Amino acid sequence: MRKATAALSVLCLTLAITVVVLRAQQDKSKRPSPAAKATLDLGGGQSVTVDYSSPRAKGRKIYGELVPYGKVWRTGANEATTLVATTDVTIGGTAVPAGSYTIFTIPEQSKWTLVVSKKTGEWGTDYPGPSNDLARIDMKVSALPSPVENFTISFDKGALNIDWDTTRASVPVSKK
Repeated sequence: MRKATAALSVLCLTLAITVVVLRAQQDKSKRPSPAAKATLDLGGGQSVTVDYSSPRAKGRKIYGELVPYGKVWRTGANEATTLVATTDVTIGGTAVPAGSYTIFTIPEQSKWTLVVSKKTGEWGTDYPGPSNDLARIDMKVSALPSPVENFTISFDKGALNIDWDTTRASVPVSKK
């Protein structure tokens, strides 16, 4: 009798955990700022991958209001944006060793700064401070020909691009 009760208890606990995990996965896929990924293939099985959440503009004024100028921004939504390099790379002329990082940006009207933080695991806006910065790298800012509704990070022709609203911030990325 005790073995049957114990087995039933374990079965119920396993079922409950499974339901909680599946529910969390479903909730994550229904977020207003869904998860997204950008990958730069460096050849030979080496890459740079950025995982982020993609908020929507929804008619809001983005830069200068929703995302203030001159302040550290989490560069996306939800969990902090991560960058994983499987080999040593150069970002905007700055050496970045292979590893996992959190990236933030400091938007300005005429230039942005990419902040590569050694600290990982932050959620949202929890910038860990300059003492954890691996590097601060200047980014070029340009106007997009038409507004972009979905915040997007991409790699194109050796550059990391951050596009949203009518703004593109970019920085070259290459294998070291």
